[in-house]
Parts: sequence; C-alpha cells; structure tokens
Amino acid sequence: MNKKGLALPEENIIVSVGGSVERAVKGEYSIDVKAILTEAWQHTVRSRMSINVALLLVSLFGMVVSFISSSFFGGIELVINDPELLQLINVIVTIAVWPFMAGIEMMGVYHAVNKPTQSKMVFSFLHRGSWVALCALLTSLLIGIGFQLFLIPGILLAVLLSLTIPLVVEKNLTPVQAIILSVKALRFKILPLLGIFLVLFLALIALTFPIALLIESSFAPLAIMVFLFGLSYLAPWYYNIKGVLYREIFGVFSEQKNVENGISHTANNDSDHNGSDDTFSA
Repeated sequence: MNKKGLALPEENIIVSVGGSVERAVKGEYSIDVKAILTEAWQHTVRSRMSINVALLLVSLFGMVVSFISSSFFGGIELVINDPELLQLINVIVTIAVWPFMAGIEMMGVYHAVNKPTQSKMVFSFLHRGSWVALCALLTSLLIGIGFQLFLIPGILLAVLLSLTIPLVVEKNLTPVQAIILSVKALRFKILPLLGIFLVLFLALIALTFPIALLIESSFAPLAIMVFLFGLSYLAPWYYNIKGVLYREIFGVFSEQKNVENGISHTANNDSDHNGSDDTFSA
C-alpha cells in the first residue's frame, strides 16, 4: 500500500538464486554430489525434450558448416589427412556453433531455477555470440594444451573451465574474466566436481559398451538404438548438472514479481551484476 492507501501493482525485481560470485571466489559454497545428481536427473525427466531438440538442430548445423568448410579446402578426405586443415575446420565450426550452444548451456541454468525452456532458446543469446565463441576457443586451447602436457592437467582444466560459458552469458563477463573467475571458484571443490563428471563419464562408457560388444553382430542396430535412447537422457542430464552447479556456486539472476508493504526486495543480490535485464530474455 502507498501513502494514499492504494495497492501497488506487482513489480519485476531481480533476485539471485543460489550462491554468489563473492562467496564463490572465497570457496564459501558446498557441493553435495548425490543431491546435485539427483536434482539434475529430476529436471531431466521433466524437461529433456527441449535440450534434445536443440542439440539435434545445433548438431545438424555443425555438420553443414563442417561439410561446406571441408569442401572449400578440397573435400573431407583431404581435410582428415591434413592435421592443420582439420584444426582449422574445428576452429571454424567452434566459432559457428558455440553462439547457439550457449542457449543449450543456459537451458540447464533455467531448469536449475525452475524456468521453462524451449528449443528456440538456441537463438536467444546471439547478442553475446562473439564473446561466447571467443571463450569457447580460449577454453578449448587451454584444455588442449593441458592434454598435450599430460592427461591429468587436461582433465583438471576441463573441470575448472566447465562453467565459463554461462558466466559469459548470464553474468555478462568477458571470456578472460569468466576463465579467471571459474578457475578461482572451482579450484576449492575440485574433488567433488571430479566425482560428478566421473559419474557422467562412466554413464557414457556404459552406453557405448553394448555397441562395442555387438557392433559386428546382427544385434548392432539394437545396440545403436539403446545408445541413442540412453543418450537422450545423458546429454540433458549433463547440461542440467552444469546448471545446478552454476546456481549453487555463482548464483543465477532471475526476474520475480514481489511487493511487500509497497517495497520491492532483492534477495541475495550479487554486487557483480551489471544491471542488464537480458538474463532471462528468451
């Protein structure tokens, strides 16, 4: 109510759900492996279709880009036999595809705060596309260098840099800022994070086992069908896990309607937020 006794209309306010950047860089957050896997699985069972359709669309787009680029350089066979050309094609596909992949990453974040998603969200964050593509290139380069040095550094970097894309999109950070922040925050909980991604890796191995076992038999088509069916759950589960992790570590800015005694309240608002209103613009 205002001073004249009139009811105020509901107003959209920005609240931060989950963790915060300030607490994340101090390691002041917890990761319950079982709880995160369970919550992400519940989101997957309820809303896996939007992520699956989006992944299919982006995969087809990536294949088209790869085919056209390979044709320009002399064909797929020539590219496969030339490591430098193959690396160049990978860069081109990364630049073309990742602005759309950002939408899929954000679907997991949306699910983590109970926001509905649609497959067309792959187009929702193209305004950050150049930063996303640059971030994807930088993280791929760093992870590649890690794997060239030794297996363990590559794995550690892959985990430490796993949340950089949502930071670029949702927190409006530059790629370098996102990489530094991700490493600073995730290094505190590297063991539980490794445990979570190990579960995902073992699930993928379990799905590929029937194919490896039956590929030369008459049951090969059945094994492939089982793999694709399992993948339709595993892929959304992966992105939902990342979404829940992102919420718990960095927090997620979301618009909510709230009026209490005529005053809008912001809960756990993160001072790093730059006031942009495109966090949930899809």
